Amino acid sequence: MFFTIPTLLTCTRIVAIPLIVGVFYAPLDQATRNLIATLMFIVFAATDWFDGYLARKLNQTSAFGAFLDPVADKFLVCASLLVLVYLQRADVFVALIIIGREIAISALREWMAHIGASKSVAVHMIGKLKTTAQMVAIPFLLYDGVLFGTVDTGVWGQWLIWIAAVLTVWSMVYYLKKALPEIRARL
Repeated sequence: MFFTIPTLLTCTRIVAIPLIVGVFYAPLDQATRNLIATLMFIVFAATDWFDGYLARKLNQTSAFGAFLDPVADKFLVCASLLVLVYLQRADVFVALIIIGREIAISALREWMAHIGASKSVAVHMIGKLKTTAQMVAIPFLLYDGVLFGTVDTGVWGQWLIWIAAVLTVWSMVYYLKKALPEIRARL
């Protein structure tokens, strides 16, 4: 079942990447670009919850969907971080921490699945908190303005992206500790 509604929704997160990047090259004023990119990110990020819900509700879960879903999430987050670094709204160090962790943990999960120990690196609450912090920080940084006359999204976004970076390191340490017994057994 390749062309299911949940899988197509997952694919929209990958298709979103050049669209979000392209907004910043459109002949629009900066505030309009920021608003469009923010709304696009929020809509496409929301498909992460919606595709999972539909897959379960419509009984359309698949191994391919389970593989593609986290890949699409990582692509969307990493591309958005690179845009934010380019726009000088996120520190390159934060982007390196987050992107580096995603690569390292993805490789660890792949290896642990290969040796039959994937349960030791199953998703944990720390990882979910990290993702939540990222998914709030990124649209705040994309918007980079004042909401409701009081909320400076640039400032809040900076705080949240650094919190996400700390949670990123914490979750990586957690997953590595969980995997360490299996790693030692294989060396």
